[in-house]
Parts: sequence; C-alpha cells; structure tokens
Amino acid sequence: MRVLVEGLVFGESARWHEGRLWVCDWGTGEVIAVGADGATEVVVRVPSYPLCIDWLPDGRMLAVSGGDGRLLRLEADGRLATHAELGELSSGRWNEVTVDGRGNAYVNGGEGVIARADAHGAAEVVATGLEFPNGMVVTPDGSRLMVAESHAGRLTAFDISPDNATLEGRRVWAALGDGAPDGIALDDGALWYADVPHQRCVRVAEGGQVLDQVEVDRGCFSCAVSDDGTLFIVATEWHGFEQMFTGPRTGRVLAHSPGLLE
Repeated sequence: MRVLVEGLVFGESARWHEGRLWVCDWGTGEVIAVGADGATEVVVRVPSYPLCIDWLPDGRMLAVSGGDGRLLRLEADGRLATHAELGELSSGRWNEVTVDGRGNAYVNGGEGVIARADAHGAAEVVATGLEFPNGMVVTPDGSRLMVAESHAGRLTAFDISPDNATLEGRRVWAALGDGAPDGIALDDGALWYADVPHQRCVRVAEGGQVLDQVEVDRGCFSCAVSDDGTLFIVATEWHGFEQMFTGPRTGRVLAHSPGLLE
C-alpha cells in the first residue's frame, strides 16, 4: 500500500480517466487530477457538495454540484455551464454521477432517487425507493447501471433500455451482509466497493462472493481501478457528518498494486 496523496479535507469520487486518477475534495470544492508520482493539479472548483464527476463521450467533464441541485459541464475555456437542473426533481442533495456511451448522465440523490439527464440536459427521474444510493457505474457495453445502496447493504443492477435509456429489471446483484457500500468500481466483471465503517475495500462477484479485500486504517469512501489493475482508495477518518470539514486533514489517496492482492 502506497500513500499517493494526503492532506485532503474530505476526498470522494475517485475516477480513472485518460491515464490519470481524478478525485474530488468536498471540503475545498476542488476537482483534482493526480499523476503517477502523486503530483496534483486542481482542474476546477465547484460551488457546492456533494461533488462527483464523470465525462461525456466528447471529453467534457460533468460535475454534480449537489447542494444547489445542478449538473455542471466544464467547457474548453474553463467555464462551468449548467448542463441540467436537478433541483425540481428532488429536494435532497444530489450525489453520484455516471455517464453512458450515448451521453446520458445518471445522477442519484438523497431522497433515494436516480435521475437521467440526456446529452442535451433534459432531466427526469428514472428510479425511486433506493436506500441511500451512493456509488454508481455503467458497464462498458452500456447495458447495465450498477448502484451501491449504502443503507441496504447491497449492490443493485438495472438494465438500461437500448431505445430511451430508461432503467428496467431492477434486481439485487450482490447482497453484502454487514457491508456498507459507498463508491464502487468495475474490475474485470467484478465490483470493488468502498466501505466506510469497516475501513476496507472489497471485490465481489455477482451473487456476493468475496474475491479480494484490502483493509486500511480509516474509512474508505471511494475507489477506482487503473488500466494496469492498480486499486486506488480514497480514505478519510470518519467522525460523523457534523465533523466532515473540521479538524485535521486526514483524507488520503492510497495505491495498491495488483500483484499484492493475492
């Protein structure tokens, strides 16, 4: 285990994109790109948290500005434009975002909903009744949306309809027992999930079989897997919501080489 970055206020939303790791610091509102040597670059600052990111097929970044109910788009000139208004769909804070190959952005929120914003920014609710939806990812073939339900201890799968990108066939992909999944990442047909209370990341197969597990010394909030199979973990000491942005900066990005997972 290698400490790649430290001193984050509250790290989240790890993404592997175009050969670099990207993370969001909710405490500073920064979207940060991380090099292999741990060097960091602040790419943009977003007005409110939760702050999570993904990319449109044309390469432009989308960022959830959760507190003000907007999905933002980073333009080539560095300007943040409003891609979709989400506030009228749910009064809760919006959280995770993932984008499919057609430019549909799926965003989940604190009232247990998932909204879809199409490539033009038109948004609608496409799923309800989730128990604290958290990490999300679309499978590479664009056929399924995977969602972590933190308060239900499960990973849930939806089929994405090929005609209008609505969600169908909701089912439990893996029941996790006492697991509390937060951020998730695909890895060769399996899923890694970050677990805050158990201070670990766990790799599971469909059905819930545990394939690997990495334990650390603080809560794991998000994870990502690089092209060479390196597992990146965003971890922070957790002392409750009221202390998310106070006290010492305990947020870290950890790198775990694939050869060490056996």
